[in-house]
Amino acid sequence: MVDVYGKDLISTQEWEVEEINMVMDLARQIKLWRYAGHVPELFKNRTFFMLFYNTSTRTRASFEAAATLLGGHAQFIDFATTRGAEGESVKDMAKMYERFGHALGVRILESAVDYVYGRGNAVIREYAEHARIPVINMADDMYHPTQAITDLYTIAEKFGGKVEGKKYVIMWAYSDRIRSWGSVQDEMLIATRYGMDVVLAYPPGFDLDERLVAQARENARDSGGSLEITHDLKEALSGAHVVFPRSWASHACVMEGLNRFGRERELELHRKYVDWRLTKDLVELVDRKGIVTHVLPVFRGQEADDEVMDGPRSVIYDQAENLVYVRAAVLALVAGNRL
Repeated sequence: MVDVYGKDLISTQEWEVEEINMVMDLARQIKLWRYAGHVPELFKNRTFFMLFYNTSTRTRASFEAAATLLGGHAQFIDFATTRGAEGESVKDMAKMYERFGHALGVRILESAVDYVYGRGNAVIREYAEHARIPVINMADDMYHPTQAITDLYTIAEKFGGKVEGKKYVIMWAYSDRIRSWGSVQDEMLIATRYGMDVVLAYPPGFDLDERLVAQARENARDSGGSLEITHDLKEALSGAHVVFPRSWASHACVMEGLNRFGRERELELHRKYVDWRLTKDLVELVDRKGIVTHVLPVFRGQEADDEVMDGPRSVIYDQAENLVYVRAAVLALVAGNRL
């Protein structure tokens, strides 16, 4: 029997495939229960603390909805309103939350860590080191595990349960915002573990973490999938089954830190590739049953056009809904009432 009770979820890479499968299987069941009108109270009388160093739309709402759906409670905490913002140690906060509740989620990236790569992930690991309750990464500068599991779940749902051999294009897309690598890297890692043919399509200079790219290549070798990197967007999109258009910061910016590299310098680099946008014409290159995904927020008119994100291939709202079921499954499995 696979058992993840009490286990931290900081990256999908640190969970076994069988453990991720168990999350998706339970998420599928919770979705069926919800539409049937009755969901067992798998998180009854349980509290999930959500510590947000950064803002959120879907992560907060979906975790709150997930906890409520299972009969429990998710409590939102703005880090800026805590004594942590005045210097209280991570250790003391972690020990306090373990006494008050049953699991702790932390979201910390980008401006909250001055865009210094890895700093957000290090803070989450520090909470996990000191808390005896499971710690869930709600997005950092390296990973976004519950989002990655949800996206894999959604892709499987749209393709009848089979993802092996599907061509998954994670494409850099222009925006005038500077975004971290967490979502795209966890997508790359989980998709290569499940035998997908992953293509990273981006302009020169937008390489991701070399160590994680190497890990994804190893995943692909083990699973029978593949990982390809290209700077040719049209070639990448040809025959794709899944396309995820998402802006991310340049490699130099991430490695040097935004404050040292310079915001205007980074935005100038972005503006060189303003034509890297998912348009209706580009979508015509993908497989006839291909879908367009996005973790949201999507910057419309920059990353992708409205007619794409509102078109028949877009699954972004189904994807967002599925966050509730996957996050409910994670809460139930790591900190809920034992099944």
